[in-house]
Order: sequence, then structure tokens, then C-alpha cells
Amino acid sequence: MTITLADHYGMCFGVRDALRKTHDTAAAGPTTVLGELVHNPIVQQHLSTLGVQRAHLDAVGSSETSRVVITAHGAADRDRQAWRTAGYQVTDTTCPLVKKAHHALAQITAQGCQAIVIGQPGHVEVRGLCGDFPQAVVVEDEAALQDLPWAAHYGVVSQTTQPIAKVLDLVRKLEQLHPDAKVTFRDTVCQPTKDRQVAMDRLCQENDVIIVIGGRNSNNTRQLSETARRAGLDVHQIETAAELQPAWFSPGCRTGVTAGTSTLDETVQAVMARLKQIAAASRASSPIHRLAPVIQQAIAAFA
Repeated sequence: MTITLADHYGMCFGVRDALRKTHDTAAAGPTTVLGELVHNPIVQQHLSTLGVQRAHLDAVGSSETSRVVITAHGAADRDRQAWRTAGYQVTDTTCPLVKKAHHALAQITAQGCQAIVIGQPGHVEVRGLCGDFPQAVVVEDEAALQDLPWAAHYGVVSQTTQPIAKVLDLVRKLEQLHPDAKVTFRDTVCQPTKDRQVAMDRLCQENDVIIVIGGRNSNNTRQLSETARRAGLDVHQIETAAELQPAWFSPGCRTGVTAGTSTLDETVQAVMARLKQIAAASRASSPIHRLAPVIQQAIAAFA
């Protein structure tokens, strides 16, 4: 079995910054995160060991601590301000690239466009994007385009973790559905997501089995898995190395490994180490490996 780690994988700078800010805030005193800081259960467990609590962003005043943290996925300005007005000390860990998407949405709304957000309905980032712009319509797939209200001018942004190929395809289909309308598209898919998707495309070309490491409720991790499934590969999305099963890997299979943007480096290293153990065990149990000493003895006899 060969094992290949993607060129781009794992934790992005936005998640690292969010973790660092939350650590600093928790060191200063009792802290509550308003939601999941990042979609990774291992990170959540780690924060629990620091005494970090959780509350709901929408439930203003529900935190038992005076210090609260806005997650890396961002929030609507009205929610952020509501917590400050309620007397809380707010640490904002919103990823700068999510802030860029908020700014783009504000701009197209100010231009009088019918705002469209390509993304996963109900996702915390999408809720934050639309929170200050209730007229925005969330579109996840082509079917949702059919239900759009007519407008002379559409303005399109996307959730930062959507596959750029999917986003561009939906923009093209929007233009085809409304040929007389103007469509303004602002690319808000973040570069780390694009890098990991391109690296995944390469993994799909060179491997038989794909292991995707990341939280099961992480959108960018799920999109990586979907990319490999569309390519017809055997895909396994896991959160920890303990979930790896030797039965997933046939002798001689080529295995590609990647990880979502909220996956810790330590988790990736543990998965790689476990895969190498599985590969070594497979070699040791192969008929050729067991015959190797016999073959060596036969060669020595003729030497």
C-alpha cells in the first residue's frame, strides 16, 4: 500500500488565529464560546479542558461568563452588537476571509441587487452572512435557482468553504435562467478551500482510496469527501485515527490522505502513523513476504 498526503491539507490560518485568541481570552478569565469555535470535536474537547463553556449566539444573555467569543464562522453585526449592549466583553475570532464575504454582501446589497448567497442553508456562517441582510436568498443547488424571485440585477456571493467549481457552475446557470438580468458575482470562496480542493483533485487522479480527516459537521471537510465520491473513489471521512479499519485497504492499493481546514496537525500525524502500521501489517501477512526467507535460503544454497 502506498500512502500520499495532499499538497494542501488541514488547519488554515483563520482557525489557528481563532484558537489562539480563544486561548488568550480563557487565560484571562472564565470564557464562553457562542457556538462551536470550529467544527472539530477534538478542538471542542480541548477547550473543555481549559474550562471554556458554550452558549448560543442567538440567546443573548445566556452566557454565565462576562467574556464571550464569536466563532471563526462569524456572526451578523446585529448579534455581535447585541452581546456588547448586554454588557459582555466580546472577543471576535471571525476569519478575515469570512469578513470579506460579509463586506461583499453589504456592497451588492447597497447596489440594489437581489442578493444571493451560495451555500448550505442553516450553516452558522451562512446564518451570519444573511443575518443583517434578510432579503438575501440562500441557494445550495440548481433546484433552488428555480425558486428565485425575478430581479433586474442579481448579486452573488458564496459561503467561503463552497467548492469554487460548484459556485461558478451555479452562477452560469443563473445567467442562463435570467438572460435579460444583470448578474454580478463576487468570488468569496477562501483560498485555503480552493487550495485543498485542487490538491484533492490531484489525489483523486493518483489514488484508489481517499481518507478525509475532519469534523462530520464541517462543510469544507464534507465537500472534500464529496469531490472524491464524484470521482468514483472509495472515500472514508474520519475524525480520529482510531476510526481507520484495515479492511478498507486491499493489497497494493494507493491511498490518498487530506484534512479539512479545522483539523489539527496532530490528528493528521496520528492518522498517517496508523496508516503506516496498517500497511506494514499487510506486508507482513502477504504470501510473498512470508516466502521471502525461503527464497533467500534457496538463493544462498546456489551461491
